[in-house]
Amino acid sequence: MERKDYILTEIEKIGAIISTIRQKLFGGKGNTAITLEKQFENEKGMLLDEVNFDVDKLLHLNFEELNEYISGFEGFNIENIELLAECFFQIGINDESDNSKKYLEKALQLYELCNLKSKTYSLERETHIKAIRNAL
Repeated sequence: MERKDYILTEIEKIGAIISTIRQKLFGGKGNTAITLEKQFENEKGMLLDEVNFDVDKLLHLNFEELNEYISGFEGFNIENIELLAECFFQIGINDESDNSKKYLEKALQLYELCNLKSKTYSLERETHIKAIRNAL
């Protein structure tokens, strides 16, 4: 019973961190002087510190390695993977640097991983996949 409670706590913790990152990056218009890339750099540090999740490492993994890396974290369920994919999608769409393609490609991989692991069809997920493919 305690093991299940621990896993649920980890899932909620990762979900809360990703939601906070998303809110900071896309929710407010207060810090317009700070670029999206700089904000995301700060948030990557938060993920690394809180749950030992290395976004830079994730960005350089192929699909099989990505699946293995994410599976190593107990708190990454389908919903949290989708939240992370949405963050990468938003960064890729809103970022005007050369890195935008890298973020869109990783978002696509994460959405495809969700499709692979999920037992339910998501119209929203498929819409994002189609939008990413059109942007690439």
